[in-house]
Amino acid sequence: MKNTLLMALVIWASSCTSTKKNNTTNQTSMSTQNTTTQSKSFYDFSIAKLDENGAINMADYKGKKILIVNVASKCGYTPQYEGLQKLYTEHGDKVQIIGFPCNQFMGQEPGGKEDIASFCQKNYGVTFPLTTKIDVKGKDQHAIYEWLTSKVYNGIDDYKVGWNFNKFLLDENGKLIAHYDSGVTPMSEELVNAILK
Repeated sequence: MKNTLLMALVIWASSCTSTKKNNTTNQTSMSTQNTTTQSKSFYDFSIAKLDENGAINMADYKGKKILIVNVASKCGYTPQYEGLQKLYTEHGDKVQIIGFPCNQFMGQEPGGKEDIASFCQKNYGVTFPLTTKIDVKGKDQHAIYEWLTSKVYNGIDDYKVGWNFNKFLLDENGKLIAHYDSGVTPMSEELVNAILK
């Protein structure tokens, strides 16, 4: 009887040790997964073009600065499209501008892809790429904006996109270097100097 109890105790103890080992392995695996997510390069991202005919791959812009702007057609800041186009025309060799249409701020980008494309071309002659309409905040936040706004991913700081025409500037190696609120205009000395630096 003592031998049976002793055997049962040994089997129970060894199964606990085995479970501990498995838990440790799972924790290590999860830790590796989090590290992989956190160290994702900006160049790993891509997003559908506005017309949904192909993708914009961030890796295509290695070696240039990238200016990411959440845009809208019916906003007080909408005239910044003119400045963005001027910036792109004058300094497109140094910076790639990408507009991300978003309807999260008082419904100021209500149109479909054809409406947005037509508005931008007709009113501002926009030639820089525009993406499909996305969410830049909240539960459906696009992965690109999750990376841009989270220190965990971008390695710099946590940012809040407070309105349309917020701007994120990345360097030639895909590292985030600055965030600008809507009030910073595309041709402002502050932004142009950061691009030409």
